Amino acid sequence: MNLYDFTVKDNKGNDVSLKDYEGKVLLIVNTATKCGLTPQYEMLEQLYEKYKDRGLEVLDFPCNQFMHQAPGTDEEINSFCTLNYNTTFPRFQKIDVNGKNAAPLYVWLKEEIPEDKGDEQSKKFEKKVKLLARNKEDSDIKWNFGKFLIDREGNAVQRYSPAYTGEMISEDIEAII
Repeated sequence: MNLYDFTVKDNKGNDVSLKDYEGKVLLIVNTATKCGLTPQYEMLEQLYEKYKDRGLEVLDFPCNQFMHQAPGTDEEINSFCTLNYNTTFPRFQKIDVNGKNAAPLYVWLKEEIPEDKGDEQSKKFEKKVKLLARNKEDSDIKWNFGKFLIDREGNAVQRYSPAYTGEMISEDIEAII
């Protein structure tokens, strides 16, 4: 099984086969519009603009599981991101990333890479949000703006803490693009 075996819903409720992204490098992100990390949309758009002509796609999956920081409808979330951060990458329907209702895509991603790529900043951040997130499994997504890097063959190759910066991710994108 790889990424291309999954079908997700776009932000209008239409089915999208991830096979449509075959041959692309993907950065899959669970996002929120009312989080202290929401300005990361700017960083995600910069990465997208920098690498889209070389085959990068950023796939945005809003998630309201972390202190209800992604309120609103899919349409409201899309409008917010477009108006405030000028995002142009694909945005999908709001999903759960942890727990019994976790989207199958995220169940698979967490099985493939159960731990974030760690650094000191990430460890400090995860310590801070651990009590708030109430994660039950070690492999659970820790907070908004967790990221997964997928290679051109649909394999999960890296997982990043929400604290990871665009510059740090850019190095890994360069290595596989």
